[in-house]
Amino acid sequence: MQHGFNAYASAARTSQAVVSPRELEASLLLKAAVRLQSIADDWTLAERDLEDALGYNRKLWTLLVSAVVAEDNPLPVGIKTNILGLANFIFNQTFKIAAAPRPDSLGVLVSINRDIAAGLRGR
Repeated sequence: MQHGFNAYASAARTSQAVVSPRELEASLLLKAAVRLQSIADDWTLAERDLEDALGYNRKLWTLLVSAVVAEDNPLPVGIKTNILGLANFIFNQTFKIAAAPRPDSLGVLVSINRDIAAGLRGR
């Protein structure tokens, strides 16, 4: 799985000039969702991949939060507040999953990532 992630990261770096920041964010959120969903679908992967997938998702959301709180971010305060609240929920849920892993607990993270990605893509 790490090989696929490395290939994706390489492709994202080389194509950033033609991909909008919103599209890149959407793609990364979907990548995290796919990783989490694959573990939920085949729980035998959990022992090997769950920690990495949760870590990837947490790092991604940490970067999104950093972008949202940046002084030059033009988003309205209400949207920033909503994103920060959602990120807080995601971080809390991630820690709960890490403490008591269950395949059905990953669904909420998968759904949030997919929904935010769809919104970024205007769907």
